[in-house]
Amino acid sequence: MFKRSFHSKDRASKAVKPSKRSFSDRQKLKLQQNLDSPPVGTSLTSPIITLVVGQEPRIFAAHEDVLSLSPFFTAALKGQFYESSAKRVALPDEDPQIFSCILEYLYKGDYYPRLLFNKRRASFELEDAQDLQNFGGRGSVESTVDIPGAGGALLKDTVIYCAADKYGLDELKRLALRKQGLQSGITVDVILRSARFAYENTPDSDSKLRAHYLALIIRSRKTFKRSGTMQMEMEIGGSKLFFDLFVAMCNHVDDIVDIGNNRSPKTI
Repeated sequence: MFKRSFHSKDRASKAVKPSKRSFSDRQKLKLQQNLDSPPVGTSLTSPIITLVVGQEPRIFAAHEDVLSLSPFFTAALKGQFYESSAKRVALPDEDPQIFSCILEYLYKGDYYPRLLFNKRRASFELEDAQDLQNFGGRGSVESTVDIPGAGGALLKDTVIYCAADKYGLDELKRLALRKQGLQSGITVDVILRSARFAYENTPDSDSKLRAHYLALIIRSRKTFKRSGTMQMEMEIGGSKLFFDLFVAMCNHVDDIVDIGNNRSPKTI
């Protein structure tokens, strides 16, 4: 599962722990090559599409073939968002700073901070991470973003995961989730606000991002239990997060009981 530790009352040392599954040298090399190389099968001579992003519009430009790596944009270039005469796509509900990361990924296979393989440690780490607590490559670097209407800072990788889900970019979802696991020093209020955002912007069928937040809260339950922020969020309610958390904690207790019963049969 996901081990968590906290340095202080309202600070998490790890947002999400990466999977314990080990990678072969060939898999490590392949992943790093994917992160360092532009998308395969695209033509940088295809038409340029103008993208008007956000409520206070920012202008982006991208090659049509690159955008078409996303099923969303393949459809958008033929649909209501597309002004064919001007080769323009309007995305008024998208946040420009998140969309910039999406474009960076489409062109380069990653977004800042990049996921890098440390040969000395034989593990992945974030580019420019400040590993002040010697977490073996984990650290804090551009971990949060401010999205209008969110009520405060959100975990950047969570917002990118939700955008990737919208744009049909499954590999980007996996990348964002892995990178979020390498961030540290995240406060309880940011975690809970980001969890709410995740629930509001992913389908009920999502089994990755939501599960990470549930596992995080359960593993760090002592810190969340004494947090005034957690109490306030639960009293406000209004999110499926808290019912899912209740079910997950019941399952956690059941697992403990089953282990105890296997050792010396008893019930509670």
